[in-house]
Amino acid sequence: MLNRSLSLASVTTVYISSPGSMSRRTKIVSVLLFIIFFALGWFLGITPFQQGIRASIENGTRIQNRLMALPPVSIEEGYIADEQYQVDILHYDIKLDLHPEDQVVNGDVILTGRMKEKNLEKIILNFHDNMQIKGLTIDGKPAEYENEGSRLTIKPAASLPDTFRIEIIYKGKPEREGFGSFTFGKKYGHWVVYNLSEPNYASTWFPCNDMPSDKALLDMYLTNDTSYVSASNGILVDKTTEGSRRTYHWKTLYPVSTYLICLYSSVYSNFTDTYVSQDKKDTMPIEYYAFPEDEENAKIDYGGHAGMIDFFSKTFGEYPFIKEKYGVAEFLWQIGAMEHQTLTGIGSNFVSGKRFFTDVYVHELAHQWFGDAVGPESWKDIWLNEGFATYCEALYVEHLAGPKALRSSMMSKFDESFSGTVYNPKDDLFGPLVYDKGAWVLNMLRWELGDEAFFRSLRNYYEKYKYTNASTDDFKEVCEVTAGRNLDQFFRQWIFEGDNVPRVDYSWEQKEASDNKYEITLKLKQAEKGYSDYDLPVEFLFKSESAESKTEKIRLNESIKEFHFKLDFEPIEVIPDPDNHLLVYFKLSGGD
Repeated sequence: MLNRSLSLASVTTVYISSPGSMSRRTKIVSVLLFIIFFALGWFLGITPFQQGIRASIENGTRIQNRLMALPPVSIEEGYIADEQYQVDILHYDIKLDLHPEDQVVNGDVILTGRMKEKNLEKIILNFHDNMQIKGLTIDGKPAEYENEGSRLTIKPAASLPDTFRIEIIYKGKPEREGFGSFTFGKKYGHWVVYNLSEPNYASTWFPCNDMPSDKALLDMYLTNDTSYVSASNGILVDKTTEGSRRTYHWKTLYPVSTYLICLYSSVYSNFTDTYVSQDKKDTMPIEYYAFPEDEENAKIDYGGHAGMIDFFSKTFGEYPFIKEKYGVAEFLWQIGAMEHQTLTGIGSNFVSGKRFFTDVYVHELAHQWFGDAVGPESWKDIWLNEGFATYCEALYVEHLAGPKALRSSMMSKFDESFSGTVYNPKDDLFGPLVYDKGAWVLNMLRWELGDEAFFRSLRNYYEKYKYTNASTDDFKEVCEVTAGRNLDQFFRQWIFEGDNVPRVDYSWEQKEASDNKYEITLKLKQAEKGYSDYDLPVEFLFKSESAESKTEKIRLNESIKEFHFKLDFEPIEVIPDPDNHLLVYFKLSGGD
């Protein structure tokens, strides 16, 4: 999931005013002189505007993150009962008859599952009690049940078998919770029906075991008016028409978490592209859905996905759902997009025909690897979804434009005010802490391990946990085995315990030595509040007046530490972390 707005710092406008008595010619001359001297100063690097604009961009990004962050979301305490961990749903058969005019759904859902614990006397699922249950059976036999709040407790007449088949027939208007768990909306005079279930709102519209770790296969049948196109996860098996109603049957070949199960039904234009797998054995369709009025803009904005898929497949391993599809569908959630498995939903505000929001499309596509194929073990591990996808935005711009573009992308996510732990962010599952600091964690892990071990770790992690779920400890273990290193300190300070951004105050002194070299003393102090047990690999760049330079790498693993160097030149400037590898706030506290 990603929320985006037009960057507050994307456009800089300069207004030049002058007294009313100034002639038009004088105004023109003044403006031209200003432009000439501004350009000259910029070229020579002597204008304060450069630093000012850079600071404005960074501050604007921080303000944007604060203003446009998704509202705090947490998992309701007790939403998942202990008994639910003893149930494994293997398959969902979901039939939905959609009636947008009445905003009503007729549902018929069959859950096939198995019992992990044979002594259970009841099965507990998640399903909101505003939906009217018309019938409920286990293996074809009526069963007692109690539906209260979001909990559906089923008590079979006989002892529970190892495997079971529960069918629930129901009707109602799904509650609209979270970010719009189930929506009947309108655009251009047409109904748009869609869902956004993350994190725990799938139960507003179908009965399920609503935890990310219980993945299952899916058959989805969506029925609506014949003028509507209805899309879902996986592959399209068939379309059938009866009178004025048309049913689309979609099927997954790979397991899917409940929050990633999706539907989109509207008067869509459908157009396609293709992606050829890395081994050239599979040609996969890329299915696009847009409102007819937005089709031409969508063809521009949606374009490029085949190249993006190719890049991520080369980087992490083959696209995980190669036997199905990838797709993008326009919907009405106007502050972002949602990475439903094989079919991303994109807010209509982000279909402009200007390619302003390529990062959004990249982010959602990256989730197919990290979040969908490799799911989180629990919502405490949400950074494994969002931090990874956010870092993939930076990786993609690095792929297109090189290391400077990567650094620029990461600095747009820098914020020294991050507060809280990346692991288990509690009531802020979708805030900058998870997305942006999560991305910084990966950037710093790359710096810690080196490119070869870092990217091999990501590939190994993806390959090991593909189509299942992983915890933060699982990811840590893969990195440690791949790199042959203990990473306890790294994960402790950046993920599990570190709840701040480290601040390092630095100062330096120099003196000329007898051998015509310069002795440099670099003094460092960790000055952050809160967690302070940081171990930081830091580079310092020393620069001379004649453009000579040298980089020294040190390890700061004490609260106060002093380092000594010898240089062949007299430095006039010392720059900490010149390539922006670290989420660390450096402050010059004195010295030369």
